[in-house]
Parts: sequence; C-alpha cells; structure tokens
Amino acid sequence: MLINLVSILFILLIHHSPAVLGKKSRTIENNGIINIKEDFAKESLMPHFAEPIPNVTVTEGRDALLACVVENLKGFKGLRIGWQVAWVRVDTQTILSIHHNVITQNPRITLTYNDHRSWFLHIKNVQESDRGWYMCQINTDPMRSRQGYLQVVVPPSIIDKDTSTDLVVREQANVTLNCKAQGYPEPYVMWRREDGADLSFNGDNVNVIDGETLYITKVSRLHMGAYLCIASNGVPPSISKRVMLKVQFPPMLSIPNQLEGAYVGQDVNLECHTEAFPASINYWTTEKGDMIVSDLLVSGEKYEAVSVDDGYRKYMMLKIRNVAKSDFGNYQCVAKNSLGETDGLIKLDEIPAPADPNETLSTTEHPILKKKYAAIGNQLFNTGVGELKDTGSHNLNGSYGSSAEFSPSSSVAIHSYHLHLSITVCCYLAVR
Repeated sequence: MLINLVSILFILLIHHSPAVLGKKSRTIENNGIINIKEDFAKESLMPHFAEPIPNVTVTEGRDALLACVVENLKGFKGLRIGWQVAWVRVDTQTILSIHHNVITQNPRITLTYNDHRSWFLHIKNVQESDRGWYMCQINTDPMRSRQGYLQVVVPPSIIDKDTSTDLVVREQANVTLNCKAQGYPEPYVMWRREDGADLSFNGDNVNVIDGETLYITKVSRLHMGAYLCIASNGVPPSISKRVMLKVQFPPMLSIPNQLEGAYVGQDVNLECHTEAFPASINYWTTEKGDMIVSDLLVSGEKYEAVSVDDGYRKYMMLKIRNVAKSDFGNYQCVAKNSLGETDGLIKLDEIPAPADPNETLSTTEHPILKKKYAAIGNQLFNTGVGELKDTGSHNLNGSYGSSAEFSPSSSVAIHSYHLHLSITVCCYLAVR
C-alpha cells in the first residue's frame, strides 16, 4: 500500500512537470524537433541507485545519517525530466521528504543533497522510536527504491525501583538480592562481591553469579560486605549498582593466651579478639568487676588500652605498666551489643624475677600443666592450663561447632611464662 501511495504521488508530480516521460516517441522543441525513441527508457539512461543504502547503528541521543546515491537523476542530454527523490519511513508509511522539501513535522529531521546525486537524511538526537527501515524512492515508472535499516542501541541502566537496596538481616536468615536492568540489546546482568571474594553457588566457589537474582541461604557474618550488580550489553558504558549487606549477630570473642605470667615491675600485655555487629562496646574489668578501661575511657598511667577495628572484628589489648603484687589476678575482656554480650577471662600470675636480666632460664616441666581444662560456653572450669583445639566446624553458612578438645602441653619456659592457650569462646547470650 505504501509503495502504491508513493507511486501515485510521484506520478502526479510527473504529470505536473514541464517534461513528458514515456516509451513512445515524443517531440520537444529545442531549435528543432528531436525524436525520442523507445530506447530512451533503456536502463543505462534511466535514473538508478549507484549503491545500496547502508544500515546504520547509532547510540540513543546521537545523530544519524542515511545516504542515498542516485545516478542520471537530471535526465539525458539536458532534458528536463521530472524525476525526484523522496525519503519514506517504511513502518509508519510516513513521507519524510520529497526532493528538496522536508515534509514531516518532526523537527529532528533535515535533508541535505549534493549535486542531485547524494541525498542525505539527517536525524538528530536519535530516539528508540526512530529504529526501523527507511526507504529512498525515485518516481520513475515503475517506481524504484532502496531501503536501509536504522538500528538504535541503548546503553544499560539500572531500574532502581526493581533493584535491591542496602540490607540488614540477622545471621542464619535467607537473603535475596534482585537487580533489574534495561537497554538495547537486552543487558546481561551478573553479581559479584566488591572485594573480589568468591561466592558460593551450587556447592562451588565462583567469582561471579549470572542473572538478575542472587540467593544466599543461611547468611553468616562472612557474607557481610558490598555486592555489585553489573549490567552490560556491548554498548558502553556498562553500569553497576552497589548493595551493602549487613549481617547482625551477638558478640563473640577469642583469647589467644588465657594465662599470662609476669614478675613485679614488668610490663605485660593482655590480648582479646572480638566479633560483633552492630559494633560492640568493649571494655576490661578486674576480677571484682571494676571497669579498668573501655572504648569510651581514656588510658591512664597504669593502664594503656589499644583497640583496632577491622569491619565487624576488633582487636583489644590491655597493657599493664610496672606490675605490682596487687595487679596479679583475673581480668575480663567484655563485649556488648544490642543482641547480647560475652566475656573472657585472662589470669595474670606472678613468676620469679630473673637474678640477672640477661640470664636465660632453662625450660622445665611445670606442674600446672598436669591438670585438665574444660570449657562450656564462656564458663571456664578447673583452672588448669592446656592447649584448646576447636573441633567445631565454621563455614560460610555461619554454623559454629560447640565441642572443644584439650590436650596438655609438655613444657613451658618459666622465663617468659607466656603459656599459649588457644581458646575460642563463642557465646550467644540474650541481653540481660
């Protein structure tokens, strides 16, 4: 229907032109009578397309240029023939231009030409709605035409209303992160961790997970961090959205050395490692429960507290200067947050001072190592000393084993009395 409409329009233009076109003999006065025979309509003398109309790919928002190159449009030997070129939008059956005139009311479309041979259709600020076939026509009889396709590509973008935002969940919950993107061609979407750590997928550790949805079952503190949804479709630039996953859990602590030894006048360090989210309030107390230093208290001359944060982890150290006899006893490392609290005990014992500070004492058997040691929760019993081995499992799903096995060490260097006791106290207590 479109071709017929355009053909009729062009035929009307021909009939109203000063020249007459046909295969029969015609007479035109030009200092005499020239007979135009039927071979005037031969292919070599008729207007024709010099080359195909190339398909064009343009990114949305840029300008597009469609070119139509026609030979013999002016006619033969100076004859004034009413051949004209038109641009037509095929899918909407819209005539965009006829010869030198732009017909469409679309202000983004303009026309330029070069010596009636090259005809250029300009489309500014291309939109997705401009995608489709465009036809260049010559009003011969029968009409001649060529078509070119305008492909409009669109870089990816994230659809915020359909995409997850920062999320806070309790440990052991199931988590679903969604990411929806749009663009043309349809974007490819994937998830990965911002820190580059692997993700668990179908029992395997992978760096990225394809698709719009990321599922995490029985989330643990190890899943805490920033996740990136990345969308790409080959049209630059790719785009990403950052989603922060925060996992709440009550405090947990571990004490590298539960028994420390020092002689009078010595400086000694007590160490404690905690994990908690929301961030815990940490402090040190004496065996009587008196607070020594905390996150909020400033160190003094006797005590110096060091606290180093690393995400949900925190390292605590209590330095006791110039140890006196009254300093020996038990010290507690305490961590509290809105979900619970836990504490761990460190015993500071007195050891004999070396007669010569430069003297190295021999390593001997210490009777305290003959005792067994047990731990249930964060309660310590039968204050013997041994090496704690945590036999419980600890995996990405956040499950922690509860069993602990102890075996006595064979000897200890009395000189340092720095007996290594590796103990992990994992405690989940309700807020008192």
